Amino acid sequence: MNDSFLHNCLFFTANRLSRSITRIAEEQFASTGLSPMYGYLILLVNGIPGITQKELAEKLYVTPSTLTRFIDKLEAKQLVERKVQGKTVLVYPTVKGQGLEDTIRQASRNLHDSYAALLGEEESDQLSQDIKKTSERLEKK
Repeated sequence: MNDSFLHNCLFFTANRLSRSITRIAEEQFASTGLSPMYGYLILLVNGIPGITQKELAEKLYVTPSTLTRFIDKLEAKQLVERKVQGKTVLVYPTVKGQGLEDTIRQASRNLHDSYAALLGEEESDQLSQDIKKTSERLEKK
C-alpha cells in the first residue's frame, strides 16, 4: 500500500513532530528530575506566586483535571503548594521549588539550543511562530 497520504496529513506529521521534540525535551530536562511540563509549570508558579489553577491550565494549554494531577504530583514532591481563597485555588512556589529555578531555566535553554542547532535559529523561531498561529486558528473551529 502506498503511504504517501501520511506525508501530507497534518495529524500524522504533527504527531511525528511532537514525538521528536518531546524526546529532545525529556533528554534536556533529565537533569532537573522533572518532565518538561512540570518544569515549565514550576517556572510559571515561581514567576507568578499565587497564580490560579485556572490561569495555569490556560497558559499550559491543558485541561483543569490534567493540571490538578500535575499540581498533586508537584505538591507531593514539595515543589508547590495550594492555598484556597474562597472558591479559588491559588498555587505558590515552595523554597524547594524556587531552588530549581536556575536548573529548569538552563534545561529550557539547552532544549532551545538543541533544536536550534538542528534546524537553525531562524527556522526554529519561524516554526514556533507558525505552529502557534496555526494552533490558534484550529482552536477557533
